[in-house]
Amino acid sequence: EEIKQIAVDGAKLLQRLTDEAGANFRFEYSPESFTGTEPEYALEVCNAVLDVWKPTADRKAIINLPSTVQMSMPHVFASQIAYMSQNLKYRDNVILSVHPHNDRGTGVADAEMAMLAGADRVEGTLFGNGERTGNADIVTIGMNMYALGVDPGLDFSNMPKLVETYERVTRMHVHPRQPYAGQLVFAAFSGSHQDAIAKGMHFRKENNEQYWTCPYLYIDPHDVGRTYDADVIRINSQSGKGGVGFVMEQNYGIDMPKKMREDFSYFVKEVSDHKHQELKPAEIYDVFQKNYLNADTPLKVEDFSLKKKGDKWVGKVLVRANDEEVVLEGAGNGQLNAVSNAVCKAYGIEFSNLVYSEHDLDRDSDSRGIAYFGLTDKEGHTTWGAGVDTDTITASIFAFMTAINRMDGMAQRVKFRALKSTPDTITAFKATSGQH
Repeated sequence: EEIKQIAVDGAKLLQRLTDEAGANFRFEYSPESFTGTEPEYALEVCNAVLDVWKPTADRKAIINLPSTVQMSMPHVFASQIAYMSQNLKYRDNVILSVHPHNDRGTGVADAEMAMLAGADRVEGTLFGNGERTGNADIVTIGMNMYALGVDPGLDFSNMPKLVETYERVTRMHVHPRQPYAGQLVFAAFSGSHQDAIAKGMHFRKENNEQYWTCPYLYIDPHDVGRTYDADVIRINSQSGKGGVGFVMEQNYGIDMPKKMREDFSYFVKEVSDHKHQELKPAEIYDVFQKNYLNADTPLKVEDFSLKKKGDKWVGKVLVRANDEEVVLEGAGNGQLNAVSNAVCKAYGIEFSNLVYSEHDLDRDSDSRGIAYFGLTDKEGHTTWGAGVDTDTITASIFAFMTAINRMDGMAQRVKFRALKSTPDTITAFKATSGQH
């Protein structure tokens, strides 16, 4: 009775001072030790305070129920809120509020369960700041509501700016894994996660998806001012072919065949392991360039001259090998086939399977093309190559020659063959060529 009287006397004092001042203040009563109190007694005290204030529709009172120290699981706290909501006097004229702390790490869950149980209002802090373990994170609660289609009336569309301001003015830091706001919350390093995200992004684009449905990403990072290329897929030694392929396609327009992405991912993993750090897109592209793009040793196609005869392409190819120029002759169903036949016949190169694809790299009239070749030898080992040029045939030849040059033992094979053309033969070829 004495405790209740303290609350009643305080309520009367506020009422009297407000009336004397002619003010229209809104009153809030918060039973500090709510979670450590029998709900029946907490209700008795709150109702006694409300009997003093007699809240009305145009002058509502706030009853703020804190979990000043979390003493139970969220569903128990919610049951306490539900009991209060169902039994408070003047309920239609009371704003039922909660003020969860985070001793058990469930401040957000307490707030959400309390809202489901009847709470009208939540008191919290930005990014869980507060005493001891902090208060409920109002950013997480608000974003959780947004994600379920409920507008909390807060603007989180530029989360990076919000974080920057918070860190600057408080001199505290938002944890990298802080929900929605942390630097790494949209970052996937795991190969299986990256592969699913990449496929999900492709599916959304191809099907013009209206609603957000991408695997492993709870919300669209764009909604909070984040980007896909810098935030979503990050490459380190855990990453797999899906993530590496996504970064290359998003940043450089390079869409490798599936098996080539797998082969490439091993090179990326090796570099990341060696550096003991995450790789930036430019570093990943550098790995691609060094290992796959336009390799011209030990064999380099310097020029070719081909003509259509009947249903075949025939002609000559100028190759540099062992610092010597060699003119080779070849024929095939297409220009690329004629060049490849000439090179393979001259140097005894055999492969049992071939994978080929190409696409544009740029979206203008001077667009470059990129071609990919995968050559599988008799032992089942596949080597890959890529070529880039404004001419599609030339890009394809570069890709084919890169794959040839990367095959095991090619340097020794070329050195052993030691093919050589006479100066007259080379001069005659150069006098009539000029296609490349």
